[in-house]
Amino acid sequence: MKRTLMGVLMGVLITVGGFTAAVFLGWMSPYRPLIEVAAMDMGEAGQMAADTEADENAGHDVSATVTAGTMQEAEATEPVAGEMPSDAVMISPERQRLIGLRTARVERQSLDRTIRTVGIVEYDERRVAHIHTKVSGWIESLQVDFTGELVEEGQQLLEIYSPELLSTQEEYLLALRARESLGNSSFAVVRASSESLLEATRRRLQLWDIPDQQIMALEEMGEPFKTLPIYSPIRGFVIHKAAYEGQHVGPSTELYTIADLREVWITADIYEYELPLVEVGQRARVTLPYFPGESFEGRVDYIYPYMDAKTRTAKARLVFPNPDWKLKPGMYANVVLTAVLGDGLVIPEDAVIDTGLRKVAFRALPGGHFQPVEIETGFKVGDMIQVLAGLVEGEEIVTGAAFLVDSETKLGSALRSMGSMPGMIH
Repeated sequence: MKRTLMGVLMGVLITVGGFTAAVFLGWMSPYRPLIEVAAMDMGEAGQMAADTEADENAGHDVSATVTAGTMQEAEATEPVAGEMPSDAVMISPERQRLIGLRTARVERQSLDRTIRTVGIVEYDERRVAHIHTKVSGWIESLQVDFTGELVEEGQQLLEIYSPELLSTQEEYLLALRARESLGNSSFAVVRASSESLLEATRRRLQLWDIPDQQIMALEEMGEPFKTLPIYSPIRGFVIHKAAYEGQHVGPSTELYTIADLREVWITADIYEYELPLVEVGQRARVTLPYFPGESFEGRVDYIYPYMDAKTRTAKARLVFPNPDWKLKPGMYANVVLTAVLGDGLVIPEDAVIDTGLRKVAFRALPGGHFQPVEIETGFKVGDMIQVLAGLVEGEEIVTGAAFLVDSETKLGSALRSMGSMPGMIH
């Protein structure tokens, strides 16, 4: 009698508890469909326990109370032992519709990963010239007198009067006359001395960047030049000017900074998890909001070997041709890099359950069965994720409501555990 009362009481408590949880939590949680399913299962388990106890008290065999219709339903919904993996869970079509379960195939496709970031247009440091004079003196005249002016290679920038340079020119003329007068000397030492003096003076002028044409003109005229012209070594824009007429300058004075903008750098920030996808020589594309519908093609030239500790990014230097000077240093640019990873297996991202320790997907089996499979994943490509191990091409896996299937699996395990308790059918 005691056992009967305990069985009935346990069945009632399980039924009431299951439906109370379904009503209360079903309205408070986005997992209402799964809770309703759980409540239904637990209610059925409780009713089965109560019916079993009543039948035992009346002296009837539990197995005799199972109707033919119930046996047919069990045969239709439950797999035969040994046909399905032990960790598979069976979900009826009604429950699949209730939780919104969907499936997709494991496919093989091209893995092209797109990296989007931002960058800043900068000067190409290899195309920047700093103009200095190697002699001290005063600026006599300026031919390029404002910042931003475009200068050509070999164009005269200014003229400098230098007493030091003037005296060296006079020494060179004296050495030239001495060689002419002593060149026919019968003493070899005298001839060699006059020649070496001339070469030493010529060498000093050359080290001061006096061009050979000007030295030849000095020899022809026989008179020193009062001023020294300074020429631009490259074609570009004056981005810095510190030269003024009458100013005293020396070797440490930077007169001009000239930048060639026919090719520019764009420095882009790359997150550390994307660094393995970026390599030197990789093609890059840039768009700017100032030029809608237009893009610029370039390449990755260098990846800096250190990271920014605050932003967790590394700098990548991209090189872009700039023949029309549309890319101006200081501009912000949208950078797109494409990493070609070859072919590989992919599944939808929402098919993967990441527990933190492992990643699981659910393989669809015949008869509404689903088996959890531990997988190894690779790169994320759009809304797909690469599968390295655990699945093969063509298999069906759960995409929508995978986390609900995972909960269903755990619920099934819990019910089986309850079935092994005293007073429960198992």
